[in-house]
Amino acid sequence: MPYRPTERSEARRLRAREAIVAAALAQVAQGGYASASVQTVAARAGVATGSVYRHFASKADLFAEVFRRASQRELDVVARVADSSDNTARTRIAVAAEAFARRALAGPTLAYALIAEPVDPAVEAERLAFRRGYRDVFAGVLREAVASGELEPLDASTVAAALVGALGETLVGPLSPRAGAEPATGDAHPSHETLIASIVQFCLNAIGREPAHVRDHAYA
Repeated sequence: MPYRPTERSEARRLRAREAIVAAALAQVAQGGYASASVQTVAARAGVATGSVYRHFASKADLFAEVFRRASQRELDVVARVADSSDNTARTRIAVAAEAFARRALAGPTLAYALIAEPVDPAVEAERLAFRRGYRDVFAGVLREAVASGELEPLDASTVAAALVGALGETLVGPLSPRAGAEPATGDAHPSHETLIASIVQFCLNAIGREPAHVRDHAYA
């Protein structure tokens, strides 16, 4: 008679799986992807190495899940701050870009792993999927702004992809392990404020100014 998992055994399995994922995420946040061997993750989770492979077929499968969760958390934050109908498109783009940059600089080890650290192909596929997610957030704001006449016509998908590419590329250097240790407070270092302001200004320059009638109305 085939074994059928009970509700209790399934809950226990899920708890064990979640503990492994949490340990893997904590290890990446502390030392990057290169530091996160299956053995290290197993030790951190308090399980045998074989237990990891009972839940994930390979290291790549485990870290694809880790990157998916970590990236989704960051994407959700950017999407939330960008989703404000009470603000102009330029303000929404600005606060979303600032949130992306500020959160990355506050946790550089994890951010570098998510954005630029060499990873397995399965993990890279997750990285590319979430880059498209960020693009879609920015593109949605731009499309709404063009449709309402708040911005001049533009190719929203192309401009949004360019914004995401610029955000990632600009932050690679400051996030790199060679750039220095992560601040103990978890906050962006004061020297990063100029960088954040420059990133935001670049994004605003890239999407263009409001049409004259919008500017005239705003200052009437």
